[in-house]
Formats: sequence, C-alpha cells, structure tokens
Amino acid sequence: MTLSGTGMLDGVGAAMAWASNVPKQAVKPTLQYNLSFNFVKDSLITGITTKDSKNFHVNLMTCTNVTFDNFHVIAPAESPNTDGIHIGWSKNITIKNSIIETGDDCISIGDGCESLNIEGVKCGPGHGISVGSLGKNTGEKPVIGVNVKNCTFVGTENGVRIKTWPDLQPGEVTEMHFEDLKMEKVNNPMIIEQEYCPHGECVKEKPSLVKVHNVYIKNVVGTANTPEVVKLRCSTANNRCENVHISGINLTYEGPAGKAIQECHNCKPIYEGELNPPGCTPAASAA
Repeated sequence: MTLSGTGMLDGVGAAMAWASNVPKQAVKPTLQYNLSFNFVKDSLITGITTKDSKNFHVNLMTCTNVTFDNFHVIAPAESPNTDGIHIGWSKNITIKNSIIETGDDCISIGDGCESLNIEGVKCGPGHGISVGSLGKNTGEKPVIGVNVKNCTFVGTENGVRIKTWPDLQPGEVTEMHFEDLKMEKVNNPMIIEQEYCPHGECVKEKPSLVKVHNVYIKNVVGTANTPEVVKLRCSTANNRCENVHISGINLTYEGPAGKAIQECHNCKPIYEGELNPPGCTPAASAA
C-alpha cells in the first residue's frame, strides 16, 4: 500500500477533545487517531501532514516493512496524549526525513517491536523519542533493535528516553543505538528512567523487572535546560541495566543550577572517546 500526496488530515482536536469545556470522561473512549494501520506490510506513507489529532496522530500495530518518509505532524505543545507515531508489535519500520511537532512523544515505541530505524527526524515541541513505557502489562514482548540516527530535538521534554515501570512485570529492552543527535534546549537529552510511575500508579520501592542492556549512545551534542544532561536511573534489581556504552558526548548547560553532569544510578557505563561533561565516577555509578 502507498499513501502519498500533499494533503492534510485535520483532527480538530482543540475544539473536539482538548478544550477545557469538553467533558473528558465522555469523549475519552471514542477519541480517534488521525491515522491507524493494523496488520499492514510492505507499505509507504509519504508527503502527508497530520494536524491536531484528538489522540495519537498515527497508531501502527502489528505491521511489517512500513516506511514513513517526508511525513509531518503538527500539534501544539499543550495538546494531550497526541503522540506523533506510536508503534507496537511491529517489525522493520522506518521513519525518515520527517518533522514531528506535538504535545506528547514524537515517536513512542511499545513492546513487541523489532528493527526500527529512525533517521533525519526533527522533533519539537514534544516529549522526544521514547521506548516504553514497559513493564506494566502481563506478557509484554521484548523491544529489540532501535536505531535513532541524525535526528534533532528542539525544546523537547526529552531527547531519547527508555522508560519502564517499577514493581510490576518483567520485560527486555536491548540493542538500542542512539547516534549523531543534536539537542537544542532539551530538558533531558538522554535518559533511562526505570522508576516511571505517573499519577502514583505503582510502588516505587519495588524495582523494575525490565532488563535494559546493550545501549549505545554516540555523538550527542547541544544544549540542555537542566544540569543532568545524561540521566541513567536504573533499576536496583540485579543485572537489570548493563552494557551501556557512551562516547562522543558534548552537552552543555548554562544556568543557575550548577555545571553539567552525567547522573548514574545502579549503572556503570562503558565510556569511550571525548566526554563533556565527564562520565560518572565509580562511586556515583554504583549509587
């Protein structure tokens, strides 16, 4: 299947779903995606713009060999739950040469995904590119092989993030490759968060059971809005966050909260090449 052209899909989310006078409980079960692809394979989506979706702009489930090229997402920073492209249970998905401006994750990656390639994407506003959240539901499948390369993040909440729930279900994230990324005034340029617990829906005292390993972060440059430019907040469970490689980092922070640092908890990264700021000390890495 090929979906192409220069058209715009307008979900009129501001008037129909986000406004304060819209009863949220009444509309939530029926909030539509602008685009939904299920069990699609060998397909190309190109030249299309999606604007102000009520829910996710694109929901991609159980798909194989699908490419988004020259794809544009438009929504304001305050638009809720408007992920640009959400991917689940899918394999060999490519997103390239695209601009994603939205109020939630630019690209969100759920469980059961394998071999995803994201290249030449400009993200912002939004929450960045997120793997997860994972570990909340029974029977989740691993996420294997995510490649994010040559992407730019402008004014986003996060750059690239891996997030897992504490206290709940086991899972696995492996072969994550984040390379040649540019950050412009990003709150959290690089973050692994294994205590993701919005709205108090879990017990943080119990560690995440999702194993995060074989993560490669290379050539990430730019500016951050917080001094902790790299945050590795890993689970206290044994061997749940290991083989994290970091090289070629040049991230700066100019603000009143101190100098730029890398923050490591329950993780001992493997460092290579030039590092600005320096890597975590062994004591800090083990904290």
